[in-house]
Amino acid sequence: MDLNSASTIVLQVLTQATSQDTAVLKPAEEQLKQWETQPGFYSVLLNIFTNHTLDVNVRWLAVLYFKNGIDRYWRRVAPHALSEEEKTTLRAGLIANFNEPVNQIATQISVLIAKVARVDCPRQWPELIPTLLESVKVQDDLRQHRALLTFYHVTKTLASKRLAADRKLFYDLASGIYSFACSLWNHHTDTFLQQACRGDEAAATNSLERTLLSLKVLRKLTVHGFVEPHRSAEVMGFLHAVFERLKQFLECSRSIRAENVCRDRLEKTIILFTKVLLDFLDQHPFSFTSLIQRSLEFAVSYVFTEAGEGVVFERFIVQCMNLIKMIVKNYAYKPSKYIEDSSPETLEAHKIKTAFFTYPTLMEICRRLVTHYFLLTEEELTMWEEDPEGFTVEETGGDSWKYSLRPCTEVLFIDIFHEYNQTLTPVLLEMVHSLQGTTNMEDTSAILIKDAVYNAVGLAAYELFDSVDFDQWFKNQLLAELQVSHNRYKPIRRRVIWLIGQWISVKFKSDLRPMLYEAIRNLLQDQDLVVRIETATTLKLTVDDFEFRTDQFLPYLESMFTLLFQLLQEVTECDTKMHVLHVLSCVNERVNVQIRPYVGCLVQYLPLLWKQSEEHNMLRCAILTTLIHLVQGLGADSKNLYPFLLPVIQLSTDVSQPPHVYLLEDGLELWLVTLENSPCLTPELLRIFQNMSALLELSSENLKNCFKIINAYIFLSSTEFLQMYAVDLCRSFCELLKDITTEGQVQALKVVENVLKVNPVLGPQMFQPLLPSVFKGIIDGERYPMLMSTYLGVMGRVLLQNTSFFSLLLNQMACELGQELDQILGNMIEMWVDRMDNITQPERRKLSALALLSLLPSLNGFLSEQLQIQGKNVRVVAHDSSAFTNVSQMSIVSQLVTA
Repeated sequence: MDLNSASTIVLQVLTQATSQDTAVLKPAEEQLKQWETQPGFYSVLLNIFTNHTLDVNVRWLAVLYFKNGIDRYWRRVAPHALSEEEKTTLRAGLIANFNEPVNQIATQISVLIAKVARVDCPRQWPELIPTLLESVKVQDDLRQHRALLTFYHVTKTLASKRLAADRKLFYDLASGIYSFACSLWNHHTDTFLQQACRGDEAAATNSLERTLLSLKVLRKLTVHGFVEPHRSAEVMGFLHAVFERLKQFLECSRSIRAENVCRDRLEKTIILFTKVLLDFLDQHPFSFTSLIQRSLEFAVSYVFTEAGEGVVFERFIVQCMNLIKMIVKNYAYKPSKYIEDSSPETLEAHKIKTAFFTYPTLMEICRRLVTHYFLLTEEELTMWEEDPEGFTVEETGGDSWKYSLRPCTEVLFIDIFHEYNQTLTPVLLEMVHSLQGTTNMEDTSAILIKDAVYNAVGLAAYELFDSVDFDQWFKNQLLAELQVSHNRYKPIRRRVIWLIGQWISVKFKSDLRPMLYEAIRNLLQDQDLVVRIETATTLKLTVDDFEFRTDQFLPYLESMFTLLFQLLQEVTECDTKMHVLHVLSCVNERVNVQIRPYVGCLVQYLPLLWKQSEEHNMLRCAILTTLIHLVQGLGADSKNLYPFLLPVIQLSTDVSQPPHVYLLEDGLELWLVTLENSPCLTPELLRIFQNMSALLELSSENLKNCFKIINAYIFLSSTEFLQMYAVDLCRSFCELLKDITTEGQVQALKVVENVLKVNPVLGPQMFQPLLPSVFKGIIDGERYPMLMSTYLGVMGRVLLQNTSFFSLLLNQMACELGQELDQILGNMIEMWVDRMDNITQPERRKLSALALLSLLPSLNGFLSEQLQIQGKNVRVVAHDSSAFTNVSQMSIVSQLVTA
């Protein structure tokens, strides 16, 4: 493509591609797609996005096409790969000038340079790093910033490579530029601090941006650029300097108000300092050993003493707590059971930890966590009042502790309490003993303190097993606190019922459960919605416990179910409705058929809820789970649900409907449960089987349930079902058996065997296209024992139950394989007898013996002799009375053996 003539054309098409008019946009996109593989196209794009006089949107689109082209065509082995000559020109053009004025385009150019560097640096692009290092030294602010931005993206990309050769190259790069990167960071950091002290806001903002970028470079070099970073004085010097710089930046933040434009950037830089420490600890725990003492002193000082007042902010507190948690819980710092098996580095780290976490330090951390960080905040109390359902959706589970304050404080408390439980148990018990009796309703702070202490006791339930007599505490105090109905006491009611839920599986006498059920029933009628939702959660934990006894719960079942249903109707948020539905499902599952008299209201409400949840697939999943347990509880009476149930199954298992992505797994389970509890096969149930062919084509992890569903149809009404669907089913199985694993083939063929069991006359004819592959598998001596056993089971059923069809099949196989009838039958018998030991199930062994022996009367002399010579296994099975279940079978065998 000639650059001069092409630039105008490409520019015009790019301009059209930025249009909002689809009629203009689509043809332009098609044209650009065709040009992607044309030589010179990317040189034209480079000229366009580096021309600052052109429209920004056109330049933005040009740089995006260039970046995407690198992924597809830059590597030498790629189809339509760029020529080496063009790549050389492009590499030179990309780093010719770092003067892009638009931030977004500058970022994209930096990213695409990094993508090229991932493939070419340093072998094909040795000048990249030296050029970047020179460019970050220039005095021009714009060029310096753009070069530093590119330097960061290149470093980040090269650090992410994981092959050994690439790692070696990055180690060499890191050791070569680390000193320069440190001096660059120190220079920009000092400049920022000086400008911030002078109050030069604009200059300080620019310097802070450069400080942030240079620190990002150092983070990648420090964490990923050294095999043993503790042996590098520069690396350890930088990490120790991080603590000093953190203190300087935190003090600097006192004078920078929230409305200041550089405040947000300053907090990001402070967080980045902590990320350097956290990443280094994660990747190099033993190299971090010399930093353990200083890290703990720093984090504890700012988070658990007055030193942090006025300077710390929530994200920084979370990072500091994560640092403490990672040190406390780090397995590299835990000695083995036998000290001599532990490495010196582990013992050294453990010694430092032990020296730091003294009794006064642990006590202060524990008290501060409970009485300061566990307290409900004003914002949370306001949310309780204004959005109770939002308040109950707690941010727990997964990695929420890494980013959110409350989960972070709770996880830190659990880890520290687990590690130092002997020290901290008396501290927590003392706090509990100081709160005996009900708390003054007028004293809000005392109520919040009690809430926090009870929270701690719940979190540490497993550690306190031997130290707390929870049964006595429940009877003597907690039960009384649940009965205090004053509105201001609702935090305690909510916390106590939550606390019981945490202890129910740890230590709670079965005899006390009726008292608990009574309390739960009362709280499900509480005036506060948050208390009712928390009570529902505890009910789920109670009925889902191993020691749950249905007889204790039955007197409360009707009222509980009614109250839960009322709660389900009252709540409006999707997440809350899901939660309450899960509680109802759990109750339903545990009491099973006992639920029947009470489900009428729920059965009437679910269709409405299903309709309302059209846009909320996760809520629909919860409804499906509820229906599964309802059908199991109702048994044959579930047929009354079919007008609602079957359309739900139809939608959930229809792969042409978008919601199937979310609903399919639960929908298949509901389909199976419905069939298992169906007294007969209705036309509507037959109709929804139309979804099965597409499901079998998916060959997904749901195949096992699909096979179970097909089996259920076969056993319910084989003739009617097979007449409608046998052809489609056989076609699907023939395709399926080509693609699935050996275990999957076994499961599929067991379905075919079930068809032959229940319909020995029509079954072989309906699945005739599939049987030659089974026959051939036997002759070829399938090596996988389970599959061979299944082949023999299928063929044994045909041979024993439909002799005429077996003769037709034998003739067909003789024609296909070009062999004599006796020869092919002899080969089959020889392999069958040889593989009898593959068959482990008594029923299958019996089937094979009967099938083979049934051949004796019809065999010619030679084959009969061969069967008798090779048939020791058959005779053993035939004379083994334990393999046969009735006298008539034994009689048949005796006659056949005699013959």
